[in-house]
Amino acid sequence: MELFSEENFLGYVHEINPQYAGIYFPSSKLISKKRGDKNGVNVGDFIVIESKERGFLARLIETNLCDGSNKTIKSEHDDLQLLGKAELLLVFDITDPDKAHKTVFAYPAVGAKVYFCRDEQIEKYIKKFGAKDKEGDIYASLGKLVSGNAVCNVSLNALFQRHCAVVGTTGGGKSWTVSKLMESVISKTKNRIILFDATGEYGAIKSTTVVLGEDSYFPYQKLSISDLFILLRPGGESQKSVLLEAVRSLKIMRLSGKTGTFKKAYQQRKEYNAVYEEHVTEIEDNTCNFDVNYLVPQIKEECVSYFPEGWGAADTKLYDKQASLVNRIVNLINTDVFNKLFGFKTTAQNRVSVIDAIENFTADNVEKILRISLENVSSLFCAKEITANAIGSYLLNKARNKCFKGSPVLLVVDEAHQFMNKNVTDERFENQPLDAFDLIAKECRKYGLFLCLATQMPRDIPEGTLSQIGSFIVHRLINERDKKVIENAASSAGKNMLSFLPALGEGEALFIGVDFPMPLLLKLDKPDNPPVYNTPLLSANK
Repeated sequence: MELFSEENFLGYVHEINPQYAGIYFPSSKLISKKRGDKNGVNVGDFIVIESKERGFLARLIETNLCDGSNKTIKSEHDDLQLLGKAELLLVFDITDPDKAHKTVFAYPAVGAKVYFCRDEQIEKYIKKFGAKDKEGDIYASLGKLVSGNAVCNVSLNALFQRHCAVVGTTGGGKSWTVSKLMESVISKTKNRIILFDATGEYGAIKSTTVVLGEDSYFPYQKLSISDLFILLRPGGESQKSVLLEAVRSLKIMRLSGKTGTFKKAYQQRKEYNAVYEEHVTEIEDNTCNFDVNYLVPQIKEECVSYFPEGWGAADTKLYDKQASLVNRIVNLINTDVFNKLFGFKTTAQNRVSVIDAIENFTADNVEKILRISLENVSSLFCAKEITANAIGSYLLNKARNKCFKGSPVLLVVDEAHQFMNKNVTDERFENQPLDAFDLIAKECRKYGLFLCLATQMPRDIPEGTLSQIGSFIVHRLINERDKKVIENAASSAGKNMLSFLPALGEGEALFIGVDFPMPLLLKLDKPDNPPVYNTPLLSANK
């Protein structure tokens, strides 16, 4: 079927300006007859405009009666003259209409003919959006357009290579969309997914699962020094420098094959310097690979006077300045919440390291999804945020070491607002940012670690992270601040569609992205394994 065939004819362009094209529809009956339905032309319908060498794809954003028409409509069968406004989306060469692109430097002429655009043609355009023009580019069918039945086959490379965000209020279908995206990845690609499940609602999906604080823990030895600072919140340069020296000393003890503390008062530096020079890379490797149970007595050992060849007498004033830090260390390693999460004391034999789970998963070629559940992690002491950030830091360092370069991994973070844009404050009210996921968004695309964030509150995602997101799937949004965030991230073309956000039904979403030259309003298909909601229901009186 030709794009500009007479059976698709609707009307003429009667007005052009930079924002839209005005369309004149001479007969509503003619429109209905040619469309094959009783509804005539609808807001949201796609049309094509024929104008000399170029053609234009546009979307109707408004329709109304002509000024000369009878304003009193007696029945739906009256023949009416209509006017409409259409948002110009794409331009293409008349001789090759399947190749369309975005432009603001070409407009149709007044008097150009307007035609209805069939679903088959829309499907062709959508499939080319973001395609990398490489053999074997991978597509996934996510759903159908709300207006019409055009199937949305989307390039997965275009969707995820610039990171992706799924946003929307509770009940809008956000979790179903995340499930659908994960199913598309594991069914269409050989790549794998690491899922941060904040609430446990993805327990029905087939995956390797670790439940933090229950059957697994994050070994504190794998924490970075930055993570340790976040946990201990040393205040001022005195506490920070003493803490770092204590860490170095305990690493030297481990590398020397000894246990306990490194005695410094009235000692020479010869033994210390020898081990340090031999193992400087391991000592300064930014990990916490030492026995944390000796950290408090080692801090006391660090509070001594210094001279070039060694250490002198105890410095009680310096030690007094460490009192609050010492108290925090004691509380940390003896608090049940953190001990279960980080294994400061002896860990039970049936609990596994989440780091081992990640390493085994990335080395395995069979399992496709690793689900890290944080449903049982307490919110006390920012435990959930700190733990998620620590795992994020570990993945960030793996990406920097190019571990995902040959086989990219999709990192899905559900309820991302719980983990991002968070800070912990030390006793001097200085903030330590929990910014692992922000850094992943900024750095890791080139390393093969792609981020998919799901949140009901996009306003809580850092602005720097949002600026790195290339694709948004936006379900119903009501809060004005949330809508403003999406408006700032959308192109000018996408902003015209944002008025639909409060009225979207369950499973309906607005799809916008840098690799997608026009926004799409679609109804997403139901996933094969939808998330399980454990919200209790009210029960009636018997």
